[in-house]
Amino acid sequence: MKKELAKNYDHTQVEDRIYAQWQKAGYFRAEVDPSRLPYTIVMPPPNVTGELHMGHALDATIQDILIRFKRMQGYSALWLPGIDHASISTEVKVVDKMREEENLSKEDVGREGFLERAWSWKHTYGDRILTQIRKFGSSCDWSRERFTMDEGLNRAVVEVFVRLYEKGLIYRGERLINWCPECQTTISDAEVEHKDNETYLYYMKYPVKDTGEYIHFATTRPETCFADVAVAVNPRDPRLAHLVGKTAVVPFVNREIPIIADEHVDIEFGVGALKITPGHSPADFDIGKRHGLPVINVMNDDGTLNANNAEFGGLDRFIAKDRIVEAFGKLGLFTKKERVTNAVGTHERCGKLVEPLIKLQWFVRMDELAKPAIHAHTSGELQVFPPRFGKVYMHWLENIRDWCISRQLWWGHRIPAYTCASCEHLVVARTTPASCPLCGHAELTQDEDCLDTWFSSALWPFSTLGWPDETEDLKYFYPTDTLVTSYDILFFWVVRMVFSGLEHMGELPFKHVIFHGLVRDSKGRKMSKTLGNGVDPLVLINEYGADVLRLTLMIGSSLEQDTRFDHKKVETNRTFLNKIWNATRFILMNIDGTAPDATVDISRLTAADKWILSRVNTLTEQVTDNLERYEFGLALQNIMDFIRDEFCDWYIEMVKPRLYNEDDPSRKVAVAALQAVMINSMKLLHPFMPFITEEVFQSLKSGTHAESIMICAWPVPQNNYSFPREEREVGLIKDAVKQIRALRLSKDVAPSKKVSVCVVAEKQEVRAVFENGLAFFTTLAGASGVHIRPDAEGIGGDAVSAVVEGAVIYIPLDELVDPEKEAARLEAERVKLTAEVARVDKMLSNERFLAGARPEVVRAEEAKRAKYSDMLSKVEEELAKACNR
Repeated sequence: MKKELAKNYDHTQVEDRIYAQWQKAGYFRAEVDPSRLPYTIVMPPPNVTGELHMGHALDATIQDILIRFKRMQGYSALWLPGIDHASISTEVKVVDKMREEENLSKEDVGREGFLERAWSWKHTYGDRILTQIRKFGSSCDWSRERFTMDEGLNRAVVEVFVRLYEKGLIYRGERLINWCPECQTTISDAEVEHKDNETYLYYMKYPVKDTGEYIHFATTRPETCFADVAVAVNPRDPRLAHLVGKTAVVPFVNREIPIIADEHVDIEFGVGALKITPGHSPADFDIGKRHGLPVINVMNDDGTLNANNAEFGGLDRFIAKDRIVEAFGKLGLFTKKERVTNAVGTHERCGKLVEPLIKLQWFVRMDELAKPAIHAHTSGELQVFPPRFGKVYMHWLENIRDWCISRQLWWGHRIPAYTCASCEHLVVARTTPASCPLCGHAELTQDEDCLDTWFSSALWPFSTLGWPDETEDLKYFYPTDTLVTSYDILFFWVVRMVFSGLEHMGELPFKHVIFHGLVRDSKGRKMSKTLGNGVDPLVLINEYGADVLRLTLMIGSSLEQDTRFDHKKVETNRTFLNKIWNATRFILMNIDGTAPDATVDISRLTAADKWILSRVNTLTEQVTDNLERYEFGLALQNIMDFIRDEFCDWYIEMVKPRLYNEDDPSRKVAVAALQAVMINSMKLLHPFMPFITEEVFQSLKSGTHAESIMICAWPVPQNNYSFPREEREVGLIKDAVKQIRALRLSKDVAPSKKVSVCVVAEKQEVRAVFENGLAFFTTLAGASGVHIRPDAEGIGGDAVSAVVEGAVIYIPLDELVDPEKEAARLEAERVKLTAEVARVDKMLSNERFLAGARPEVVRAEEAKRAKYSDMLSKVEEELAKACNR
């Protein structure tokens, strides 16, 4: 009994079933196996803040492509999954949920009550997210799933904190930090998103004491005037140099402040003078340090002005701005305002304006940690794809500031620092101290703050493998191999993993970093709730299947650009699955017996069989090379073109006469070739489209194959499948058939109408190729007869022609021929070939190309030059004939 497939491919009957089979069989699990090389990817852990989006789908697809590819290549391939606690984002979500559902704040329920609710959120949404990741077809090792706040990772975080503190690389101090009044917490520089903002530049002035003069300045932040501690001018500014050393007076608070000289003041900005506010400006903070100026804070944590603001205390910072300008105006100290656009820092989580404030916080000293990370890239040890992101990586590290790691939050890793209630001695320890080591007092209070989410995420490549313990997993799978992530978290995560791995493991956490682009809508816009253009990947999977989603995300993709997602492409791509399915059904219908046997008898192969098997060899080389170079879109295009064009549209049509003839002695070898080609094609396609390839493989495999395509060996070119001569010869016949089809189409010849074909080739070896392929002209080109000759003698002047390499095809279409249209067609062909010859000539005359290109590339271009020149000569000859008709 023959195997049969349903008439139509139905992903709803395939994907969940196959995924369950894979999991049950344990195919996703990576073993510590000294006889094999490891290959490791750690999943960028998605946040536990809700549903996954198309960016996650792209991320997961690329990682799964690599892990399936390497697994089939024989590596012990580990893809380690997990989720991130996402400190700020999750806390905001839980606080909102409490307010909406319970009418409670986190202060109402206390720290423990809040954490209970946060853990409940994690269990609900964390499980949902991991289920969604499975729907993508992700072949993760779920037995090693981790969470950034599980017990093992928390121990790693504490260990790192203590070690860095003991080395003097973590310290607590008062510094200018980024403060979010909305989220009520500090945030790191990497979490500040700079946006252009339309505002006003206010021209104001302070009286200069005992002179009757005023010093004019321009500012976009009048609300910080009462934090001013100096006014700076450039000593080279002739307008203001005479005021250096004098004293200005800040009105309302009547503070006397010095007028100082500083080379960093921009003479062209405003009126040349700069008010110095070290407590609310990073640039002013640096100037203040150079001049030993005091620091004044005029802002409360909620963004209102504090008591240092005279009668303006208590006002919201934005309201205060207008009130202060108005008050200055009444004193004659405000002159004008002009509209300007400047870049302002916003919190990338909530979008609110960030406020620079002086705070007592915990910091990581970055100078020493950054140096090895910089060297890793400059030495080539760490490779970044695309390379242009290496420049961004370097710029950030070379300009890095100390990292503020404390957050005023409850959800996260609590800082392991304890203060003695008696002597206020600060203790940093791995466990809660029983007593103060300085005075012996037993009451110590742990720091209320949590660590930045990225502090724990920075340890992900080694903490997930068991560090600080020397586990077998850690020794075997670390360092990992490839990190796949979106370019928008380069600063947040990638850089921090690099310096953390080098510091704590003595090795880079990964060798290659692949930055992919964002998934945008069909118009190139970023997907967002505001625009309403977001696409839920789970909805698409339910309707079309994961294979179609993965195909749509990857086809035509490039690491150099963002991906545009278009629903029209989804529909188009579904037809490719139907193509595969129908081809498989066709093969099964022609298999004799109960079990397929894809063993190919090399001695009985026809030219067509040798051509397709040789093309599989070429395809295998192309796909493997492109995957190794992370050219995912090109690799997928290679496979799709082969399956659709060469296999389905050509080879299957070529062998149909043999298959339909039960007495044809080559029928069996044709079936075996069909099976072998389809199975190898499915292996190459499997990393991209895992479900349909498994289903097809199970239908076609014989007893000699592995039980799953997942654990099959990756195809390699086989010497006994290498037939370069047949590749060229059948390629020539294909070109001829294409030209005949094009001629018929241009003359509106009905498909049912047979035409006589004449092939003129001067060389005997070319004529032999066409003689061996006569049958293809009948079945594929609708030829009633094919005549092969060395010259055009006797061919009527009314025949239309087409040029292929080494030959001219003639078709006497008699009254169907329009001489003018034929001449126009030949002229168009002449123009095209002339352009091709010119292009190749230009390339071959380019010294930089000749010096830098591989010899085989140069030889290929030289062969093209000869081919196009020969074709051009024949076209010009035919054009001359057509014009004389």
